[in-house]
Amino acid sequence: MTGRLRKLWNDVNASYWFYPAQFSILAVLLAIGTIWLDRNGYAESLNAIAWLQPARPDGASNMLTVIAGSMIGVASTVFSITIAAVAYASGNYGPRLLTNFMENKGNQLSLATFVGTFVYAITVLRVVRAADEGGLLPDDQALPGFVPQLSLLVAYGLMALSVMVLVYFLNHVPASIRINSVLEGIGERLIGDIKRTFDQPAKQAVTMDHPKGRSVIATETGYVQIIDFDRLERIAQTAGGHLQLAVRTGDFVHPKIDLAVWEDDDELDDLRDTDIRACFQLGGKRTPGQDLHFLMDELVEIGLRALSPGINDPFTAIAALHWLGAATAELGRRDLNRHFGESEDGEERLSLLADDFTHFVQRGFGSIRSGVATSPNAAMVMFSTIYHAASGIDDEERLHVLEQEGLQLMRQARIDLEGPNLEMVEARYQQFVTWMKR
Repeated sequence: MTGRLRKLWNDVNASYWFYPAQFSILAVLLAIGTIWLDRNGYAESLNAIAWLQPARPDGASNMLTVIAGSMIGVASTVFSITIAAVAYASGNYGPRLLTNFMENKGNQLSLATFVGTFVYAITVLRVVRAADEGGLLPDDQALPGFVPQLSLLVAYGLMALSVMVLVYFLNHVPASIRINSVLEGIGERLIGDIKRTFDQPAKQAVTMDHPKGRSVIATETGYVQIIDFDRLERIAQTAGGHLQLAVRTGDFVHPKIDLAVWEDDDELDDLRDTDIRACFQLGGKRTPGQDLHFLMDELVEIGLRALSPGINDPFTAIAALHWLGAATAELGRRDLNRHFGESEDGEERLSLLADDFTHFVQRGFGSIRSGVATSPNAAMVMFSTIYHAASGIDDEERLHVLEQEGLQLMRQARIDLEGPNLEMVEARYQQFVTWMKR
């Protein structure tokens, strides 16, 4: 159930209806509360404030009507601007970034503020009455004139808050779609996820042996979005077996694909396989919740798009390389083996599908290499970035992986470049070789 709740929260977190719905409910409750205070005389002290002139029924109705009408108009405009910004960003930087903009709290809360103010104003407006307004009720049941002064004051405050949020939103949208801001957001999130996922310094090399044993196969199709590791560990401990995962978050699976393997535990029946499958939440798209590769792929995609002939923006690619270098440096200093506790006998019951340092380097620098090799500026920066990533790494094997990545970039550049451009890149490569030998 935990995995399903986390998947549900990820889906809700990437929607534009959740916060507006919450704010609408809170606005109704706030309106009911302030109206109750007005009806029961708790707001009469406001009449003693000299500079706070009490509103008359016509003025109160007009003010609430203006607030409600303007807020719903602003909400529509905000939504239109947001969709335009999302379309622009996904079209220029890549469709994977759509999730990042959908999860943007600034956009969600701005829309929610305007919708909440609209709902509050409409709710208060329905109780404003002049003294001669009896409505459809009999004369003996007619309601007296009523102008909720406290509710009007709160409505005015919400209007002022909405104006401030509007100014913030108009600054936030263009700032959020600037490529440097986009790369910074992705890069910082990637580095933060690396620190949380691999929280121990480097100790030993990661082994990537293919698991052997009885397989637990998938019965559905989609991307693995959430894996409930804690529940998998409890299942393995209860069964007294060792469970080795065969997929990672972000992998695409379909029926007959191995999800996990019971290693050397042939005596275990398949009654627990259904519980194991329930720990893997699938969906139609990849999400960054547990997927480091998703964030790394976003940086690669932005860089490759920037280096395409149609865009030809090497400086955006250089910024993407810088964040890839920072993430690679962080990975190079950490233990990439992940552990999930031990049983009472000291034996680890759950093993994840391990990714070694070479895998991450190939996923990042290796994937963007073909585009970088076509740009002399980007290629020279990539040599520097690889060196800077290596400067904080002590493991000789990992340093060799980075050195080989520089060699592969040079080999590719010799195919794609010629003349003075190739000579510049060759000279930088010789510097890179000298740096790496220090």
